[in-house]
Amino acid sequence: MLRPGPRLSSQLNRTEMSWRDKIWQINWSLIALITVVAGVGFLTLYSAAQGVLDKWALKQMVRFALGIAILLAVAIVDLRFWMRQAYVLYMVAMVLLVAVQMHGTVGMGAQRWIDLGFIQLQPSEIMKIALVLTLARYFHGATLQEIGRPLFLLPPLIMVLAPMGLVLKQPDLGTALMLLLSSGAIFFMAGVRMWKFGVIVAGGMAAVPVAWSFLHDYQRKRLVIFLNPDEDPLGAGYHITQSKIALGSGGVFGKGYMMGTQSRLNFLPEKQTDFIFTMFAEEWGMIGGFALLALYVLLVAYGYAIALRCRNQFGRLVALGVTTTFFLYFFINTAMVMGLVPVVGVPLPLISYGGTSMLSLLFGFGLVMSAYVHRDLPIGRRGAHED
Repeated sequence: MLRPGPRLSSQLNRTEMSWRDKIWQINWSLIALITVVAGVGFLTLYSAAQGVLDKWALKQMVRFALGIAILLAVAIVDLRFWMRQAYVLYMVAMVLLVAVQMHGTVGMGAQRWIDLGFIQLQPSEIMKIALVLTLARYFHGATLQEIGRPLFLLPPLIMVLAPMGLVLKQPDLGTALMLLLSSGAIFFMAGVRMWKFGVIVAGGMAAVPVAWSFLHDYQRKRLVIFLNPDEDPLGAGYHITQSKIALGSGGVFGKGYMMGTQSRLNFLPEKQTDFIFTMFAEEWGMIGGFALLALYVLLVAYGYAIALRCRNQFGRLVALGVTTTFFLYFFINTAMVMGLVPVVGVPLPLISYGGTSMLSLLFGFGLVMSAYVHRDLPIGRRGAHED
């Protein structure tokens, strides 16, 4: 299929594009790649349920179909609209995080969800995308002189630390870590000097003894087990021990689809969520695991390529932030199940069973696609069109 050339693309963006023009501009190969990764998830969830479709896989398919519709709708909306609504979305996410503290549903020892009947809403997943939008809005149009002033960086630091504090109270160390790292990437891409990151890292390391006292007992236990998994193999170290056994038993080529013994005999815990990569690798082996990681890397490459093509800083920072968040999802999850980092409960993106994570990620990819569709649109500092 032929696409408009750079000159025509620029003309379409400088005038107001119709929705038909915007659909023509959508990068359908990226959507196809997202669908392939999600398809791997459907097959893996079907296997996790031992051949039962409506236990996990069917619900995930319905959520994905809804998510793709959301992605396309977000993509064709003017990028300036998302810029103007960034602070509103951030406040909505903050209100939801506060609501979790007051009326949230407790599950697996954590209070992270709001029960809406048809879905268990997890506001921290929404905050991951809302925070990216907000920081991109704040830094859009800022000069290097402004970014160099410490007082200019105080509001975005508060924007990051406030939701992190609420997420840590749930408790959810993994999501808090993702908020910090993805925000740090946006700060860096916006032009914050490296020495300032050094000061923050040094301060964080100095605060480790204090932070340790605020950790829950099970979080301390996870860190201890990470350093010495054999200390409690039938207790706190059970999850990671079984995960390593399953990964090793898959070998190079795997045991075959729906033939994984660790998962089918229920030795592998949380096989439909946090440890779904382990189950996939047991069935498809090291080759299958590397193939899935290659698909993830290709998605990340698409995201960063879109960011580099954006003429406006807002779209560039949004694409960078969402793509970095996506990278952190699969990097932390796969490192976690291999025992390279402590178990922190981060799902495998587009594959782990879960509604809020799936829909928020596809909303985020919709923003990336909107940045691509409007890549040649100059945006003023307040979100107005710039000639």
